[in-house]
Amino acid sequence: MKTIHFHIKTALLIACILCYAPGCAAARGQAYANAPLTKEDFMLNTIVQITLYDGGSQATLDGAFALCKAYEDKLSRTIDTSEISKINAANGKPVTVSPETAEVLRYGKAYGDKSGGMFDITIGGESSLWKFDQTEPHKPDDADIQKALPSVGYQGLMIDGDIVTLLKPGAQIDLGAIAKGYIADRLKDYLVQNGVRSAIIDLGGNILTMGDKNGAPFRIGVRKPFTEDKEVSLVLEVKEKSVVTSGIYERYFYDQGAFYHHILDPRTGYPVANDLASVTIVSNLSVDGDGLSTTCFCLGKEKGLALIESLPDVEAIFLDKKGNLSYSSGIGTKIKMEYN
Repeated sequence: MKTIHFHIKTALLIACILCYAPGCAAARGQAYANAPLTKEDFMLNTIVQITLYDGGSQATLDGAFALCKAYEDKLSRTIDTSEISKINAANGKPVTVSPETAEVLRYGKAYGDKSGGMFDITIGGESSLWKFDQTEPHKPDDADIQKALPSVGYQGLMIDGDIVTLLKPGAQIDLGAIAKGYIADRLKDYLVQNGVRSAIIDLGGNILTMGDKNGAPFRIGVRKPFTEDKEVSLVLEVKEKSVVTSGIYERYFYDQGAFYHHILDPRTGYPVANDLASVTIVSNLSVDGDGLSTTCFCLGKEKGLALIESLPDVEAIFLDKKGNLSYSSGIGTKIKMEYN
């Protein structure tokens, strides 16, 4: 483990992936052999952008967005006709789902095991109480939070082939901490099958790179949070990697002077209370980046770093609220990192 202290303003902590290859390269005046094709749309409650650099066509891009929408229609908790909503509304009865939904649920359970229960996809009863997207969000009533606690417990999620059963009364699945990573991986599979050799998939900050950029690595910038100017603190150079960040800057509000962020502790129903501001994961699969960024944030720096060091081909960057940066052994060696 390596630790560095950043001498930066209190409100300017490193957090999310904002500046990536297209914008950074354009700013430096670099040119591509072929003009990239880019499309963006609002999906998954965020801005989705896909850029093709080598291979593919407009029809390929359109097909990728149609596929993204199809996954959203299956995995969203807030779409009444989704397979997740059907499971949540079944009152403990078995529900037959698609193989894809069963697969992402298995990923969710696996990260429940890896995290010792700190990552729990049956947290929907708790997460639905926190209205971060409201115009004037506020802390839920303590009594409502306590009432939701007994419904949480991924061990009560049974998956038998494509048949899914939620055994705990009141249990609700919420895939917000893992679905985007899973979808990014499936979009990559689709692009590869359609002849794409170089691309960036950006699902609202979940970045997945394909190939390289004219023979060079993609440069993924990690910016300081709570800033309007998208100031970049450091840059990672990656090929065929996913870069995902979870942090307290993503969705938050103040209520009576207290700060509340969206990463909840399933044991308490309240935001995770530790000294971390963000965790960035570099991995081969985006579903692992998604699951591990939340898992490691919930575990905290010490346990999170120990978990990362036990996993092959996964690296992590931890930033605490005081500006201290810690990272796994492959950052700076396997994965090149530059400071601005």
